[in-house]
Amino acid sequence: MIVDTHLHLIYRDQLSYPWLAGVPPLDADFTQEAYAREARRLGIVAALHMEVDVAEGDVARETAVVEALAGETGSLLVGAIVACRPESPDFPAYLEAVLANPFVRGFRRVLHVVPDDVSEGALFRENIRRLAGTGLNFDLCVLPHQIGKAIALADLAPDVSFVLDHCGVPDIKGGGFDAWKGPVAEIARRPNVTVKLSGIPAYGAEDWTLEGLKPYFAHVAEHFGFERMVWGSDWPVCTLGGGLSTWIGATQALLSGVSLEDKRRVLSENAGRLWKIAPKA
Repeated sequence: MIVDTHLHLIYRDQLSYPWLAGVPPLDADFTQEAYAREARRLGIVAALHMEVDVAEGDVARETAVVEALAGETGSLLVGAIVACRPESPDFPAYLEAVLANPFVRGFRRVLHVVPDDVSEGALFRENIRRLAGTGLNFDLCVLPHQIGKAIALADLAPDVSFVLDHCGVPDIKGGGFDAWKGPVAEIARRPNVTVKLSGIPAYGAEDWTLEGLKPYFAHVAEHFGFERMVWGSDWPVCTLGGGLSTWIGATQALLSGVSLEDKRRVLSENAGRLWKIAPKA
């Protein structure tokens, strides 16, 4: 049983995605029907939608669109991690509105697409601290050289649960292990941070191999342990590295020497605990 904690859906007729113009292979519609057809065959029983960095004016609408999709027959969607702007004075009101919607399970602000000082602002940090006690987690999407910024947030808000997306976005293609390993080991020392095993095939060369991924997996497993690791498909971005079936196969191979109990933690149980989710009936 697999819970996917990082699914992107793209509906260009309903939402605007300015960044897609720069990534032609992803500049297409990626529907929940296409995802579910393959996902069910692979053992995925539930999925969280991850915000797709839509145009600023579509942030709230994205949540409404995804929630409507979740109501359709056959949907695997059980919740959403939504976009937010903690640097905005409007964030407290947005948070209050979100808290009234149980479909929303967490927030993300992609930090590698904004200036580094955004997350260092007093208002940003004050608003992140507002998440304490809400049950909403905050996903950290940063590049290796920015992990220090993520560490600062985790330290400033010790009562907030953070999730480090894509194993900290290592530059696997460029051989960036040494630049990545230290910051990852350091952020793993924060008990309020969980690592997400997701995205890494897309960071490898076109002909990436399992052997090339193993050192990265081994490093996060050593420092986070399997009690603080969740799994995500990063679909459709994973299609840049072979696709959903390929990533599931690689994941199973990476976990081949792991106990059944720890596999369950990574593939479903930790997600259920962090986001209070369960497979759809």
